[in-house]
Amino acid sequence: MAKAYSDDLRRKLIEAHQQGEGSLEVLARRFHVSVGWARKVSATYRRSGSWARPPSGPRGPRSKFTGEIRRQVGEWMAEQPDLTLHELQSRLHEELRLRASIGRLWSLLREMGLR
Repeated sequence: MAKAYSDDLRRKLIEAHQQGEGSLEVLARRFHVSVGWARKVSATYRRSGSWARPPSGPRGPRSKFTGEIRRQVGEWMAEQPDLTLHELQSRLHEELRLRASIGRLWSLLREMGLR
């Protein structure tokens, strides 16, 4: 993945544009960036008043294992500590209609500190 441009470069581009040193297209060539990136930075600045990169959100799909499901899994494991991953998988599907792979269940238990 390409490295993000620095906030300093963003600031220089915005300041040059505000001082009328050229259009975004001209400044993009001057700073060796794409016109699309220059437009994006300019739009972000107009919208937020900041040239800093906006924080990125979480990557990947949202987990199926909500707090309620994690609580339920914790209760099942407390009631029956020797519950196998296959049994846990079956129980999740039968009682909560949730399908999950054995590998994901292992990761969940590790995240919860149960394995």
